[in-house]
Amino acid sequence: MERTPDGTPVGVDDPYDVAGICDHLTDDGRCRFALTRAGDDPAFAAERHADGDACHVGPEGNWRACPHYRSTTDGRECARCGLAEVRLAHESARPLVEEHHLSYGDAGDGDTTDGDGTADGDDMTELDDAGPHEITVALCRWCHAKVHGSFARIGDDASPDPAAIAERESRRAKEHTESAFETASERYDPDK
Repeated sequence: MERTPDGTPVGVDDPYDVAGICDHLTDDGRCRFALTRAGDDPAFAAERHADGDACHVGPEGNWRACPHYRSTTDGRECARCGLAEVRLAHESARPLVEEHHLSYGDAGDGDTTDGDGTADGDDMTELDDAGPHEITVALCRWCHAKVHGSFARIGDDASPDPAAIAERESRRAKEHTESAFETASERYDPDK
C-alpha cells in the first residue's frame, strides 16, 4: 500500500486507480495548463500549442505520462463512506469532509514498495519519468483517521461512523433553524 512521507498508509495500492480526470482538462479536451501557464513549462506548452492545445493523453488516457497531471477533490462527499459535507455560513467549525492526499510526489520519496522490496505496480517507474502528481480524494474526518491509523482502504464498503452522523445531523438541524422564515410580526410581536 502507498504510504505518506511519515509512513502512514494512504488507503490505496495505486493512487491512479482512484484518481479522476485531470484538473487541467477542459470540457473540449484541451490542456488548461498549456493555455494559462505556458511560462511554467515552455517546451510542454509549445508541444501542446502545436497540437491545437489538445490534451496529449485524453480524458481516458494514461495520466502517469503527463508531467502536469493533477486530480484534486471537490470535497463534497466522503469517497469511502458517502458522508455529505454540511457547512454552516459564518462559522469556522472544522469541516466534516477533508482533502486526503493519495500521492505525495517528491515529498519524502513516498514508499512505492509493498514492504518486501517489490514494486506496488508495474507502471510505478513511469511516475518517476513524469514527475510528482497531486492526487487527492475527499474523506470524512472519521474515515481519514481510520485510513491513516490502520489498514482501512478507501475502496472498503463502509458506513458513516455514528459520531459523524450525529455531527452532520446537528449541523443540519442548525441549518434548518437558521433558514426558517419568520415574518416581522412574528419576530417582533411583544405578546409572543
